[in-house]
Amino acid sequence: MSRPVLYIAITNHGFGHAVRAASVAAAIQKLCPDILLIMVTTAPRWLLESYITGDFIHRPRAFDVGVVQSDSLNMDRGATLEKLRELRAQQRSIIASEVNFIKQNRVSLILADIPPLAAPIAKAAGIPCWMLSNFGWDFIYRDWGGEFIEVANWISECFSQCNLLFRLPLHEPMSAFPNISDVGLTGGDPRYNLDEIRDKFGIKAPVEKTVLLTFGGLGLEQIPYHNLQHFPDWQFISFDSQAPVLPNLININNRDSRNSSLIPFRPVDFMPLCGRVISKPGYSTFSEALRLEVPIISLTREGFAESPVLLEGIQNYAHHQIISNADFFESNWEFLRQSLQPPRLSDKLDKYGTETIAQSVVNYFSH
Repeated sequence: MSRPVLYIAITNHGFGHAVRAASVAAAIQKLCPDILLIMVTTAPRWLLESYITGDFIHRPRAFDVGVVQSDSLNMDRGATLEKLRELRAQQRSIIASEVNFIKQNRVSLILADIPPLAAPIAKAAGIPCWMLSNFGWDFIYRDWGGEFIEVANWISECFSQCNLLFRLPLHEPMSAFPNISDVGLTGGDPRYNLDEIRDKFGIKAPVEKTVLLTFGGLGLEQIPYHNLQHFPDWQFISFDSQAPVLPNLININNRDSRNSSLIPFRPVDFMPLCGRVISKPGYSTFSEALRLEVPIISLTREGFAESPVLLEGIQNYAHHQIISNADFFESNWEFLRQSLQPPRLSDKLDKYGTETIAQSVVNYFSH
């Protein structure tokens, strides 16, 4: 008997898509270790390994562009459009080479988050394509108008070939998809004993004065760390490799552990120790914080249609603060001394999206 093979294609944009797809992959592996995972993404292997503890094949391929950015907030639309046009021009050869790979490796299902070309690839290979996301790239580009409309239409056409979409919370309508199943929040679970983490990193401040600063894989050009001096009895935690050495800043630098057998630490491992997470609008960070019920302070993000949808979501479901970029970059962070806003709604979101998607995949293979 040959092993069942699952091909997981991931958008090459920041780390958020890789994190949520890898958390689903890890859950699939836990439920059915026999399934061979092929992770198709240009995200670094160490990031995937921080979620998936067993074996997998890493196939570094890019099937979409996302948005070309210098950091988590600054987007280059011109470069994005140029890259999208290149991608469309190469569409046929990309599909042909992947169909070849899929047939050689006896893949029987594609799970995608959420490169549009995954659906035409699956169709050409004669296998189903399932997707998971809270937004589609057609939604982002259509909002930009002009020359992006044609690109958005092409992407919607790709999405219309998808067999099943697992639509995550904090979502836009995603109306290009013919078959939608709504599921709960996705993300990883903290994997360390909290007392051990406190000891290892010397975290002594109470939870309400411990703050996680996390801005995704692209980071921020300039985090104003000088503001930390106004909060000497607080503790801040950062994963920023450029962060300065400060008495109340703990820098979780995984860069040394990439080549060791240690599993890298992740923001989610520290969230339960924190009274708030400061972030930019990003589904994976918001989702992991919502699953753990940790309050969120978010910057805004102009010109990215997913942002208002995400900010609406945390206002509905999380203790939160929404701050302007000026509050973050130009003030002395007085917002940290203000009370958080309570969630507008009393209902809670389902926290088991990862498990629901993983179980559906395992059921598919056991038929």
